Amino acid sequence: QVQLVESGGGLVQAGGSLRLSCAASGIVFSTSTMGWYRQAPGKQRELVAQIHNSGYTTYRDSAKGRFTISRDNAKNTVYLQMNSLKPEDTAVYSCYAIEYGRTYWGQGTQVTVSS
Repeated sequence: QVQLVESGGGLVQAGGSLRLSCAASGIVFSTSTMGWYRQAPGKQRELVAQIHNSGYTTYRDSAKGRFTISRDNAKNTVYLQMNSLKPEDTAVYSCYAIEYGRTYWGQGTQVTVSS
């Protein structure tokens, strides 16, 4: 059974930082592509960042220079370090894993940035 468990969300003031974690089990983590999506109320889900098993990373434009995605294959965990947070970053952040063409999702963690 695949499980993706996020943690690290919370309430932070604008300009602050948070680090999200996503612990994976039930997949071959080292060969999986991992990433983060977010969804704000009334808005479509949007890709925030992705990291391939090679370490190659991609980011949405609004996250470049502020967010950093990383992975620890020994801990089966992917991280999203978020700095210089803005109120528009407020959303539920969900991690996902892509393994052999299948996508698995976590339950999500709320990030709220106050102005």
